[in-house]
Amino acid sequence: MEYLVVKWLHILSATFLFGTGIGSAWYLLFSVVSRNVAAIAVVSRIVVTADWLFTATTMVAQPLTGFYLIHLAGYPLHSKWIMWSVILFAIAGLCWFPVVWLQMRLRDLSAAAAANGTPLPPLFWRYFRIWVVLGVPAFFAFLAVFWLMVAKPM
Repeated sequence: MEYLVVKWLHILSATFLFGTGIGSAWYLLFSVVSRNVAAIAVVSRIVVTADWLFTATTMVAQPLTGFYLIHLAGYPLHSKWIMWSVILFAIAGLCWFPVVWLQMRLRDLSAAAAANGTPLPPLFWRYFRIWVVLGVPAFFAFLAVFWLMVAKPM
């Protein structure tokens, strides 16, 4: 029973991690594309909150439950699918840490522009481009981790 509970928690946290990530990216991307400063300010504030509530907690839960599942199932740590999962998860995490910082800057810059009735500053657009560039490898890394988690290729 313990294995099933941990597996359920692992799958649930993976779902929250990926779902929050893709949902947040979708809404932030399309609010920015709209160029509606007030909408961008609201969405970026919500995205930052969602990242701290869901993404941060699941970034911790995933490796904890994953390594415990490996232990419970008796998989060798040197299995290629496990090593690749860890590497890809680390790549996604290394992209995510600056993305969180960027999202907080995007939130602050858009809130100031909305409050002052001014356009978004050039720094906003620079941060936004970096946010997109970091989001692409993180997205594909998480997709690959999902596949490895399900397929467990030997």
